[in-house]
Amino acid sequence: MDRFIDELFVRLRERSYQARMISISYLQLLQKEIDGFRNQGLLDSEFHQSRLAWFNFQVPEDLPKAQSLIVVAVPRPQTRAIFKWNGQRRPLILPPTYTAYDSITEQVKNLLARILGEEDYTSTGTALPLKLLAVRSGLGQYGRNNICYVSGMGSFHQLVAIYSDMPCKEDSWQERTMMKSCEECELCRQACPTGAISSDRFLLHAERCISYHNEKKGDVPFPKWMDSSWHNCVVGCMRCQRVCPQNREFIQWIGDEEEFSEEETALLLQGLSQDKLPATTLRKLEHLGLVDYFSCLPRNLGVFFNKTR
Repeated sequence: MDRFIDELFVRLRERSYQARMISISYLQLLQKEIDGFRNQGLLDSEFHQSRLAWFNFQVPEDLPKAQSLIVVAVPRPQTRAIFKWNGQRRPLILPPTYTAYDSITEQVKNLLARILGEEDYTSTGTALPLKLLAVRSGLGQYGRNNICYVSGMGSFHQLVAIYSDMPCKEDSWQERTMMKSCEECELCRQACPTGAISSDRFLLHAERCISYHNEKKGDVPFPKWMDSSWHNCVVGCMRCQRVCPQNREFIQWIGDEEEFSEEETALLLQGLSQDKLPATTLRKLEHLGLVDYFSCLPRNLGVFFNKTR
C-alpha cells in the first residue's frame, strides 16, 4: 500500500503536479470550519449563497466506501486576450484557471482514476472548498490575500480533488496556516483598491473583491463604489497576485493568447447573442474559456473602452 501511494505521487510529480492525501474522516471538520465563518458573521450572506452553498460534505453516493481524499495542484499560466479598439491594441489578462478549467479538472480526475484502477481502487469527484482542503492537507498555505500558494507554483495553479476508496493510513492534515513571508508583508493589502484585504481580520472581505463582482451575470451592474480604474482583467483580478513576492518568478508566465479585431471587439461590446457572432470569434472565446463568462463581456470590457450597454 505505502509503495503504491509513493508511486502515485511520483507519477504526478513527473507531470509537475503536486499532491497530498488525507482521510475522509476530516470532512465534517471542513464543514464545521466553513459554517463557523458564516455563524461568526464573517461571510456576506449573498456571497455565501452564490459561491459556497453548493459545497457537499457528505460521503458521495456513487462511492459509499470512500476512505480518502486526494488533492492535486496543477501549474497554470495566465492567458492573454488582445482587443483592438480605436486603432490601438489593448492586452487584457485572464488569471490562472479561467482558461480550460473544466478540461484540466477532467484530465486530472481521469489520470487519477487510471492510476488507482491499476490496484482496483475507484474514485469520484468532489464538491468541496478546494483552497481550504489544500491548505489543511499540507499541499499549500494561505497568503494574506486568502489565496492558496503552493511551493514551486506560487498562486499559479489549479486545484483538483477526488474521493477514493483507497485506505489512508497516514495523512498530512495540518492547521490552517498563513505563509511566514506574509507576516511582515502587506503588499497585497496595499495593492487591493477595494479594501477586500483588510488589517482588522485575516478572512477576506469577499463581497468587496473585484473578481466576485466581475464574474456576476452581465445584467448586474458594478457597485457604485467601484471605480472603473480598479479593473485590470477581462474577468477576475490580478492586483494582489502581481505584487506578491511569492509570484515573482511566475508573473510573466503567459500561456494561450487570442487577438480580437476592432470589429469583433465592437460586437462583444454590443452584447449580441452567441449565435450572432462570427464562428471565428466564437472559437477564440471558447479557446480562452470566455464562453462561460459570455454575458459578462459587454459590462467588463466596457470599463476599458468607455462603453456602457
